[in-house]
Amino acid sequence: MNAFTYRGGVLHAEAVPLPRIAESVGTPFYCYSTAALDAAWHAFADAFAGSDVTICYAVKANSNLAVIRTLAQRGAGADVVSVGEMRRALAAGIPPERIVFSGVGKTAAEMAEAVEAGIYQINVESLPELRALSAVAAGLGRRAPVAVRVNPDVDARTHAKISTGRKENKFGIDIDLARAVYAEAAALPGIRPVSVAVHIGSQLMELEPFRMAFERVAELVRVLREDGHDIRRMDLGGGLGIRYRDEAPPSHGEYARIVREVAGALGCHVTLEPGRALVGNAGILVSSVIYRKEGVGRNFLILDAAMNDLMRPSLYDAWHTIVPVKEPGPGSAVQPIDVVGPVCESTDTFAVQRPLPPVAEGELVAFLSAGAYGAVMASTYNTRPLIPEVLVNGSDFAVVRRRPTIEEILAAEAIPAWL
Repeated sequence: MNAFTYRGGVLHAEAVPLPRIAESVGTPFYCYSTAALDAAWHAFADAFAGSDVTICYAVKANSNLAVIRTLAQRGAGADVVSVGEMRRALAAGIPPERIVFSGVGKTAAEMAEAVEAGIYQINVESLPELRALSAVAAGLGRRAPVAVRVNPDVDARTHAKISTGRKENKFGIDIDLARAVYAEAAALPGIRPVSVAVHIGSQLMELEPFRMAFERVAELVRVLREDGHDIRRMDLGGGLGIRYRDEAPPSHGEYARIVREVAGALGCHVTLEPGRALVGNAGILVSSVIYRKEGVGRNFLILDAAMNDLMRPSLYDAWHTIVPVKEPGPGSAVQPIDVVGPVCESTDTFAVQRPLPPVAEGELVAFLSAGAYGAVMASTYNTRPLIPEVLVNGSDFAVVRRRPTIEEILAAEAIPAWL
């Protein structure tokens, strides 16, 4: 579903014209569509209808409370990677028994809070972490439900910076060492090994890497059962890609078929952890043009949004389609132009020589497919306040995170007495 369309020559989010939001909250701002979140959720949920599957939204993709609540109301659990994300999930209404805690570097304090909250599962990624969790849980008089995240050494065929399933990546325990790790887990106090977990990366455009990883995990489950471990769960992570430019991601139905084919015969409850696939195309970034700069050899469109607001292009060389909020007229000529922000870094560049129709100073542009890893990765670099987030529902919209003032940013700091 495309919730962002032109109506009467103006780009709308559902039934709300984007200039109306800009007048209310200023620019730049993020805008999310309830209808798009709903459609993305149902595409996943419907594909797995009738299967013993829990869909746990990967909160790191977009941790806004209103976004989490929207998905929670539709039945989503949560995959979290910090105690802060766990508290967000709980605050948004996701019950602890639907929360999975992942991540390679959980502290003892985070472990204790997760154990005391009674969450569904803690995904352990190293032997030191397993032993630390044992000490924490035993000290609380609890047994923590644990999945060991294995690294299957499968190439996800995605961007190197979002690949997580190769031997050289920091994630998980080598799958060839898993039997010994489960043997130790079963002998440790405070540990209840219940599942095997895997996640090979993000923005996957092919199904074969999923199949290869899932088959390796399924075989491990069989071996662990032969060893006497009562493994009744499989955590197959996330990673299904979305369309940013001209990609052709696999369908949810094709993905679900592979999950069923590989996991179905084992009788395991399956946990899936999509993030980008649920929120990526449900959000946009709207920005104003400050200047059109005529350079020697090339021209620049200077925006009030910057790399601190949307890191993906500078971090991953990521593509975001950029469109004028005012619909170009029929046959409007396009010219290549560099789209940049005001931050004092050469990497504050969104697009190089991007063919765009004419956009004047003061007009609005929108970055599409910005619902995932946009606002959640933003910073206050150059003492630029975090930008507002807005949720649209039909003809209504609400600010779901306001823009802090510079005074509020400064108030968080202190000058020591000797200065």
